[in-house]
Amino acid sequence: MKICVTSKGAGTDSLVEERFGRAPYFVFVDSGSGKSDTIENPLLNESGGVGPRIVQLIIKEGADVVITGQLGGNATTTLQASGVKVFSYGDNGTVADAVAKFEEGKLRQMI
Repeated sequence: MKICVTSKGAGTDSLVEERFGRAPYFVFVDSGSGKSDTIENPLLNESGGVGPRIVQLIIKEGADVVITGQLGGNATTTLQASGVKVFSYGDNGTVADAVAKFEEGKLRQMI
């Protein structure tokens, strides 16, 4: 399973970013192998319509699950249609902590 976590920096030691479309980075973690890749948000400075376009990026990268803090209305609608599951994380911890809590079943499912 591939897990995407919105992040303030690159790698699993970075802090989770609460915002979805305006997250500076997206860290993709393969739950089977534990390997991760980071993508810098190419739409960070765009003026609008970012959420649905970020959903497309996440789908292109093959994520099954997204962990974030908040979703905008357009991103929510697009994620609901995509079948990607979304979980809420609000502990101000690292990407690694968010993934561990997801795997332990301790995160609330938003979508």
